[in-house]
Amino acid sequence: MKKKILALAVGLSAAALFGGAGPALADYPERPVEFIVPWSPGGGSDTLMRIVANNVEPYLGEPMPVINMPGVSGTTGIKEASTRAADGYTVVQIHEGLLVANAVDLTDVNWNDFDPIGMMTVSPQFLVINADKSYKTFEEFITYAKENPGAVKFGVTLGGVPHLHAAMIEDAYGVEFSYVGYEGTGERIRALVGGNLDAAIGDIASAKQFVDNGDLIFLATGNPERLSQTPDVPTFKELDSDLELLITRGIFMPEGSPEEARGTLESALEELAADDTFVTQVNNAGGEVNFRGQDAYTAYLEGLQKAIDKLSNKLQP
Repeated sequence: MKKKILALAVGLSAAALFGGAGPALADYPERPVEFIVPWSPGGGSDTLMRIVANNVEPYLGEPMPVINMPGVSGTTGIKEASTRAADGYTVVQIHEGLLVANAVDLTDVNWNDFDPIGMMTVSPQFLVINADKSYKTFEEFITYAKENPGAVKFGVTLGGVPHLHAAMIEDAYGVEFSYVGYEGTGERIRALVGGNLDAAIGDIASAKQFVDNGDLIFLATGNPERLSQTPDVPTFKELDSDLELLITRGIFMPEGSPEEARGTLESALEELAADDTFVTQVNNAGGEVNFRGQDAYTAYLEGLQKAIDKLSNKLQP
């Protein structure tokens, strides 16, 4: 018996010395990391996340194959990801839509059921108006809205991210809009151009062509800094608020994933975000690269969650 105990002790000591005890993550990853994108192929999230997946292998050391799992406003794939083993070999893309879906009881899963690894891309959102209105600047728009509560017909996706962004503007500046629901960004921008709306939440891809030809006006951008494509459009931060109106796309692991895996992937994504080829591809797809690591990304999401909790009664479709 003493010999067996001694042999076991020697064996355990050797295992610890040579890294054989338990699941060794020093060489993570040792196989491909499955990347669940909870949207259909060809959409904005799929396009941008495939750019991540197609460029990350030199920095991560293993491929990150994309698995599309669409359904129920992106919540089907996210729900599946939440059930996966927290071993570092499943990641999922999440954006602000999940937080809103949780707030309106579309899903019981939320971002804090995962470990945020890194924000990768942002699609800045804009407050955009019909150019035929009497107000032409942000200040004039807010003055009008304050003097005429509910008079501004504001186009959003009811119960979606644009609805959240409009409610954040209301809250920040003490105004009140009348909401008109549209399924997609293109649909509400066309309604705005046609004069059926006064204002809407839009983006460069959907609205800039109409701004350029004089049909619409960008009053403010939700990006933290002015954008090169719209250098004359002020940020909300310049307009006396802390608003960031963004659609961000980030990468998450199931909650409780190993620290080594989280750190390794975070470092790989940070290096990727500085890759000129990657940045160009994202820009060509209509996005901006804005990397935020685990801590900074978590802080952003916590702040957004507070805003949603405060405004959740306004978001019911």
